[in-house]
Amino acid sequence: MALFVHLLRHGETVYSRTGGYCGDLDPDLTTEGVQMAHAFSAAYRHKTWEAVYVSPMQRALQTASPLCETLGLPMQLRAGLREIGYGVWEGKTNPDVKVAYAEDYERWLAEPAWNAPTGGETAIHVASRAMAVLIEIQEQHQRGNVLLVSHKATIRLILCSLLGIDLGRYRDRINILTASVSVIKFSDHGPLLELLNDRSHLSAELLALYGT
Repeated sequence: MALFVHLLRHGETVYSRTGGYCGDLDPDLTTEGVQMAHAFSAAYRHKTWEAVYVSPMQRALQTASPLCETLGLPMQLRAGLREIGYGVWEGKTNPDVKVAYAEDYERWLAEPAWNAPTGGETAIHVASRAMAVLIEIQEQHQRGNVLLVSHKATIRLILCSLLGIDLGRYRDRINILTASVSVIKFSDHGPLLELLNDRSHLSAELLALYGT
Protein backbone atom coordinates (compact mmCIF):
# COMPACT_ATOMS: atom_id res chain seq x y z
CA MET A 1 0.00 0.00 0.00
CA ALA A 2 1.23 3.48 -0.84
CA LEU A 3 1.31 6.71 1.15
CA PHE A 4 -1.36 9.27 0.24
CA VAL A 5 -0.80 12.85 1.41
CA HIS A 6 -3.96 14.98 1.30
CA LEU A 7 -3.13 18.69 1.07
CA LEU A 8 -6.05 20.76 2.36
CA ARG A 9 -6.11 24.53 2.07
CA HIS A 10 -7.82 26.28 4.96
CA GLY A 11 -11.37 27.59 4.66
CA GLU A 12 -12.36 31.14 3.80
CA THR A 13 -11.04 34.16 5.71
CA VAL A 14 -11.83 37.81 5.12
CA TYR A 15 -8.55 38.08 3.19
CA SER A 16 -9.19 35.12 0.91
CA ARG A 17 -12.57 36.72 0.20
CA THR A 18 -11.20 40.20 -0.57
CA GLY A 19 -7.83 39.26 -2.03
CA GLY A 20 -5.68 41.13 0.49
CA TYR A 21 -2.16 39.82 1.18
CA CYS A 22 -2.30 37.53 4.20
CA GLY A 23 0.71 35.46 5.21
CA ASP A 24 1.84 36.17 8.76
CA LEU A 25 -1.47 37.81 9.63
CA ASP A 26 -3.55 35.41 11.69
CA PRO A 27 -7.29 35.93 10.99
CA ASP A 28 -10.00 33.50 12.01
CA LEU A 29 -12.16 31.74 9.47
CA THR A 30 -15.33 33.49 8.37
CA THR A 31 -18.68 31.86 9.14
CA GLU A 32 -18.55 30.34 5.67
CA GLY A 33 -14.98 29.20 6.28
CA VAL A 34 -16.11 27.30 9.37
CA GLN A 35 -18.83 25.68 7.27
CA MET A 36 -16.17 24.62 4.78
CA ALA A 37 -14.17 22.98 7.56
CA HIS A 38 -17.21 21.03 8.75
CA ALA A 39 -18.03 20.02 5.17
CA PHE A 40 -14.53 18.59 4.75
CA SER A 41 -14.87 16.70 8.02
CA ALA A 42 -18.22 15.22 7.03
CA ALA A 43 -16.86 14.01 3.69
CA TYR A 44 -13.52 12.66 4.92
CA ARG A 45 -14.21 11.33 8.42
CA HIS A 46 -14.74 7.80 7.05
CA LYS A 47 -11.12 7.53 5.89
CA THR A 48 -8.51 5.96 8.14
CA TRP A 49 -5.97 8.68 8.92
CA GLU A 50 -2.42 7.96 10.06
CA ALA A 51 -1.69 11.53 11.14
CA VAL A 52 -2.67 15.19 10.71
CA TYR A 53 0.03 17.84 10.16
CA VAL A 54 -1.15 21.45 10.47
CA SER A 55 0.21 24.96 10.04
CA PRO A 56 0.09 26.78 13.41
CA MET A 57 -1.97 29.65 11.94
CA GLN A 58 -5.50 30.00 13.33
CA ARG A 59 -7.16 29.56 9.94
CA ALA A 60 -5.43 26.20 9.47
CA LEU A 61 -6.11 25.04 13.03
CA GLN A 62 -9.79 25.92 12.71
CA THR A 63 -10.01 24.06 9.41
CA ALA A 64 -8.47 20.89 10.84
CA SER A 65 -10.44 21.02 14.12
CA PRO A 66 -13.79 19.47 13.05
CA LEU A 67 -12.16 16.33 11.63
CA CYS A 68 -9.67 16.01 14.48
CA GLU A 69 -12.36 16.48 17.13
CA THR A 70 -14.72 14.02 15.45
CA LEU A 71 -12.09 11.29 15.16
CA GLY A 72 -9.98 12.12 18.21
CA LEU A 73 -6.91 12.82 16.11
CA PRO A 74 -4.10 14.98 17.52
CA MET A 75 -2.79 17.83 15.40
CA GLN A 76 0.93 17.87 14.75
CA LEU A 77 1.82 21.54 14.32
CA ARG A 78 4.65 22.40 11.95
CA ALA A 79 5.92 25.95 11.40
CA GLY A 80 7.20 24.85 8.01
CA LEU A 81 3.59 24.72 6.79
CA ARG A 82 2.92 28.41 7.48
CA GLU A 83 1.95 30.68 4.61
CA ILE A 84 4.56 32.72 2.76
CA GLY A 85 5.44 35.88 4.67
CA TYR A 86 4.44 39.00 2.76
CA GLY A 87 6.44 41.44 4.88
CA VAL A 88 5.15 45.00 4.73
CA TRP A 89 2.56 43.97 2.14
CA GLU A 90 0.57 42.15 4.84
CA GLY A 91 -3.04 43.31 4.92
CA LYS A 92 -2.68 45.48 1.83
CA THR A 93 -4.54 45.07 -1.44
CA ASN A 94 -2.84 44.35 -4.75
CA PRO A 95 -3.53 47.83 -6.20
CA ASP A 96 -2.02 49.47 -3.09
CA VAL A 97 1.12 47.32 -3.30
CA LYS A 98 1.56 48.08 -7.01
CA VAL A 99 1.72 51.79 -6.21
CA ALA A 100 3.61 51.83 -2.90
CA TYR A 101 6.19 49.12 -3.71
CA ALA A 102 6.29 49.23 -7.50
CA GLU A 103 9.89 48.07 -8.05
CA ASP A 104 9.71 45.21 -5.54
CA TYR A 105 6.34 44.19 -6.91
CA GLU A 106 7.60 44.03 -10.50
CA ARG A 107 10.63 41.95 -9.46
CA TRP A 108 8.44 39.60 -7.41
CA LEU A 109 5.95 39.26 -10.25
CA ALA A 110 8.69 38.43 -12.76
CA GLU A 111 10.60 35.94 -10.56
CA PRO A 112 9.00 35.13 -7.19
CA ALA A 113 11.32 32.20 -6.58
CA TRP A 114 14.24 34.50 -5.81
CA ASN A 115 12.54 37.87 -5.20
CA ALA A 116 10.49 38.37 -2.03
CA PRO A 117 7.68 40.75 -1.20
CA THR A 118 9.18 43.75 0.58
CA GLY A 119 10.46 42.35 3.88
CA GLY A 120 8.92 38.94 3.18
CA GLU A 121 9.95 35.46 2.04
CA THR A 122 11.04 34.07 -1.30
CA ALA A 123 9.33 31.04 -2.81
CA ILE A 124 12.63 29.16 -2.48
CA HIS A 125 12.62 29.66 1.30
CA VAL A 126 8.98 28.62 1.69
CA ALA A 127 9.51 25.52 -0.44
CA SER A 128 12.56 24.56 1.61
CA ARG A 129 10.80 24.70 4.98
CA ALA A 130 7.61 23.06 3.68
CA MET A 131 9.45 20.21 1.95
CA ALA A 132 11.25 19.45 5.21
CA VAL A 133 7.81 18.58 6.61
CA LEU A 134 7.06 16.36 3.58
CA ILE A 135 10.33 14.51 4.12
CA GLU A 136 9.41 14.01 7.78
CA ILE A 137 6.00 12.65 6.77
CA GLN A 138 7.52 10.17 4.32
CA GLU A 139 9.99 9.00 6.97
CA GLN A 140 7.29 8.54 9.61
CA HIS A 141 4.53 7.09 7.44
CA GLN A 142 5.28 4.61 4.69
CA ARG A 143 1.63 3.92 3.84
CA GLY A 144 -1.95 5.05 4.47
CA ASN A 145 -3.54 8.50 4.52
CA VAL A 146 -1.93 11.60 6.00
CA LEU A 147 -3.65 15.00 6.12
CA LEU A 148 -1.65 18.20 5.69
CA VAL A 149 -3.52 21.48 6.33
CA SER A 150 -1.77 24.55 4.99
CA HIS A 151 -2.12 27.62 2.77
CA LYS A 152 -2.45 28.66 -0.87
CA ALA A 153 1.13 29.58 -1.76
CA THR A 154 2.65 26.93 0.48
CA ILE A 155 0.61 24.11 -1.07
CA ARG A 156 1.37 25.41 -4.56
CA LEU A 157 5.09 25.35 -3.77
CA ILE A 158 4.90 21.86 -2.29
CA LEU A 159 3.21 20.59 -5.43
CA CYS A 160 5.69 22.35 -7.73
CA SER A 161 8.59 20.88 -5.75
CA LEU A 162 7.18 17.36 -5.91
CA LEU A 163 6.17 17.52 -9.57
CA GLY A 164 9.29 19.19 -10.95
CA ILE A 165 7.63 22.51 -11.84
CA ASP A 166 9.76 25.68 -11.80
CA LEU A 167 9.16 27.36 -8.42
CA GLY A 168 9.22 30.74 -10.13
CA ARG A 169 6.02 29.78 -11.93
CA TYR A 170 4.05 28.54 -8.92
CA ARG A 171 1.50 31.34 -9.27
CA ASP A 172 1.07 30.65 -13.01
CA ARG A 173 0.81 26.84 -13.13
CA ILE A 174 -1.30 25.70 -10.16
CA ASN A 175 -4.33 27.20 -8.43
CA ILE A 176 -5.41 26.18 -4.94
CA LEU A 177 -8.87 27.41 -3.92
CA THR A 178 -10.11 27.79 -0.36
CA ALA A 179 -10.97 24.46 1.32
CA SER A 180 -9.74 22.49 -1.72
CA VAL A 181 -8.04 19.09 -1.47
CA SER A 182 -5.12 17.85 -3.55
CA VAL A 183 -3.71 14.35 -3.18
CA ILE A 184 -0.20 13.09 -3.83
CA LYS A 185 0.51 9.34 -3.90
CA PHE A 186 4.01 8.28 -2.87
CA SER A 187 5.15 4.91 -4.16
CA ASP A 188 8.32 3.27 -5.46
CA HIS A 189 7.98 5.43 -8.58
CA GLY A 190 7.96 8.70 -6.64
CA PRO A 191 5.19 11.29 -6.19
CA LEU A 192 2.09 11.04 -8.38
CA LEU A 193 -0.60 13.73 -8.46
CA GLU A 194 -3.92 11.93 -8.04
CA LEU A 195 -6.25 14.86 -7.25
CA LEU A 196 -5.90 18.62 -7.65
CA ASN A 197 -7.91 21.52 -6.23
CA ASP A 198 -10.99 19.38 -5.51
CA ARG A 199 -13.94 20.96 -3.70
CA SER A 200 -16.62 18.36 -4.36
CA HIS A 201 -17.15 18.06 -0.59
CA LEU A 202 -18.57 21.60 -0.47
CA SER A 203 -22.25 22.45 -0.92
CA ALA A 204 -23.49 24.41 -3.92
CA GLU A 205 -23.96 27.42 -1.67
CA LEU A 206 -20.36 27.33 -0.48
CA LEU A 207 -19.05 26.72 -3.99
CA ALA A 208 -20.90 29.81 -5.17
CA LEU A 209 -18.91 32.02 -2.80
CA TYR A 210 -16.19 34.18 -4.26
CA GLY A 211 -12.86 33.15 -2.80
CA THR A 212 -9.37 32.48 -4.10
